[in-house]
Amino acid sequence: MGSMTDKASGAANEAIGKAKQGIGEAVGSDRLRVEGAAQEIKGDAQQAIGDAKAAAKDIANKAADAANRNL
Repeated sequence: MGSMTDKASGAANEAIGKAKQGIGEAVGSDRLRVEGAAQEIKGDAQQAIGDAKAAAKDIANKAADAANRNL
């Protein structure tokens, strides 16, 4: 997946996880709270991966630009 896809998936998982936690809290379901917390963590991780991919791509592009200027 690309960095934008990872970030979007991460944001969606984080939002769904928070919603599950809220519903679990409202109805007293430990299972929903735990699932929601896990999904929120998964979303955070996906967003971090997207950020890392974007940073790596930016560094690679800057290095390529610098190499091209030196030719």
